[in-house]
Amino acid sequence: MLKLSGEALAGDKHTGFDLATVQTVAGEVKEAWDKGVEIAVVIGGGNFWRGRTGNEIDRVKSDQIGMLATVMNALYVSEVFRSTGMKTAIFGAFDIPGMMPVFDKDAVEQAFSEHRVVFFAGGTGHPYFSTDTGTALRAIEIEADEILLAKAVDGVYDADPKEHPDAKRLDTISISEVVERGLKAIDLAASVLCMENHMPLGVFSLNKPGNIADALNGHIDGTVITAD
Repeated sequence: MLKLSGEALAGDKHTGFDLATVQTVAGEVKEAWDKGVEIAVVIGGGNFWRGRTGNEIDRVKSDQIGMLATVMNALYVSEVFRSTGMKTAIFGAFDIPGMMPVFDKDAVEQAFSEHRVVFFAGGTGHPYFSTDTGTALRAIEIEADEILLAKAVDGVYDADPKEHPDAKRLDTISISEVVERGLKAIDLAASVLCMENHMPLGVFSLNKPGNIADALNGHIDGTVITAD
């Protein structure tokens, strides 16, 4: 399961899509896809909207806008993937006729059997849950081997590197320690879900060339979060 940062996909523009960045991601994913790796993808919505930052409107409505942002991202990135020769399928937490069906495990397994990259959009379909939680939920439901988090930062640190310049990147840490120490690898709900279901994770920078291809081939240039 590959989780892509929406913000990182915007490149230097910091909003919308940066085609060159998405094409680079597609090329790296295709390296693994060509080798027969089954790949699922979740994309955050931060390049358009983050529900928790829309303080001027109702939180539920703000989160719903964020869910729709992830749908736009899935549609766009899926098409860029298809332009490289990959086959794709999109499933949502809710049905949008003509665009994507609602998540169904049997249909997802059929898509994997057809060697499609499967995109999951819409988060969990409920407010107050992030795309991190949606990623963890879908990864567990489809029995993924691992969650790979391609982010704007290059791993998990012992403190917030934006606030603490001397923060140190952790090469390896257990998911239970992430929860105990309150480290911001993924949000707490997602961390607990991964801990309870023994789901390992890898956290690395989306912006370093080759990182995604390496991660999909088992090498994490960042932080490995082990399952307990």
